[in-house]
Amino acid sequence: MSLLLNSFVNELIKRIENLKSEIVNLKSHLNLPQKEQRVLELEDKMSVPDFWSDNQTAQKITQEHSQLKNFFDFWTNLEKNVSETLDLISHNTDESEETVEFLKKQVEDLESQYKKNRFVALLSKKYDDHNAIFSVHSGAGGVDAQDWAEILLRMFLRYSEKKGFSTEVLELNRGEQGGVKSAVVEVFGPYAYGLLKSEAGVHRLVRLSPFNPAHTRETSFALLELLPILEEQEELKLDPKDLKIEANTSSGHGGQSVNTTYSAIRITHIPTGIKVSIQNERSQHQNRELAMKILMAKLKALEEERLQKEKQEIRGEFKSAEWGNQIRSYVLHPYKMVKDHRTNFETSDPDSVLNGELDEFVEKYLEQQVI
Repeated sequence: MSLLLNSFVNELIKRIENLKSEIVNLKSHLNLPQKEQRVLELEDKMSVPDFWSDNQTAQKITQEHSQLKNFFDFWTNLEKNVSETLDLISHNTDESEETVEFLKKQVEDLESQYKKNRFVALLSKKYDDHNAIFSVHSGAGGVDAQDWAEILLRMFLRYSEKKGFSTEVLELNRGEQGGVKSAVVEVFGPYAYGLLKSEAGVHRLVRLSPFNPAHTRETSFALLELLPILEEQEELKLDPKDLKIEANTSSGHGGQSVNTTYSAIRITHIPTGIKVSIQNERSQHQNRELAMKILMAKLKALEEERLQKEKQEIRGEFKSAEWGNQIRSYVLHPYKMVKDHRTNFETSDPDSVLNGELDEFVEKYLEQQVI
């Protein structure tokens, strides 16, 4: 082998050794043994004869199993592939440039896979590895704000899809003239809460309004609230006397569902005044379960804030969706820019961001949290 090729191969060996070291270090933060145990527990549940008797529960279990298994397999196989590539390079006897180029591509592919997924190492805080529930609310700005809330909802759904998460829109309250007043979405996937927590807060949009004849430059606001979905053992014990539960049945919205009835549930936690309302076409029992799940997460967040005095730790301090409180600005006119006001990271490609390309914003936020 020529000196030039030999030097190149030695550089590849150094790169793959460094990569292997980083992966081994990263894996120590991923709780893979616990995730493997959870996969086995889910497989036991999936093996019972009447598993599909409750279709909704069965689907959630299979989704969780698929996502956790894919996550576990990815990191296990990545380390294995890196080790095999290191062995292949170290014992390579073919001195051709074609072989060296092939080995280089192997290393680059492995580095790319690692880089794309490495910032899960930054997700080591409490609840980061949990599933999540988020809600989007339109703020100041009228119809423009409702349209902006719908754009954000689509952005978060597309980001979740790109991360391999499954989502379910639990409630969607549309505006009379278009857009969305509010929406509630459940997100299932490894580190769903941790990856979405950078998005909690007020988002500000500046653009030429499509909703007035003059197309004047308007500023709109929308809010994202985020909560982790608690495991059963994490849930709080609530005194039924502390809960005020109200239910009513309403008619459907018209069209093919004109005769549809659905039950609206509102639960108030009397000691704190926290209220949760759910209204959709599910049964009253399902809506009550969902409302309790959200209430439990909000109360847990409140408890964490009080005990740790870190109001941003769980769901972010609630702020009204208006001027001065934004975490991120999206400017579409007179120039194009998206800027995060916490990290100062910005891009001149808002179209990609609004299409769910949020990785750089998420990573910058997570890096800032560990500094």
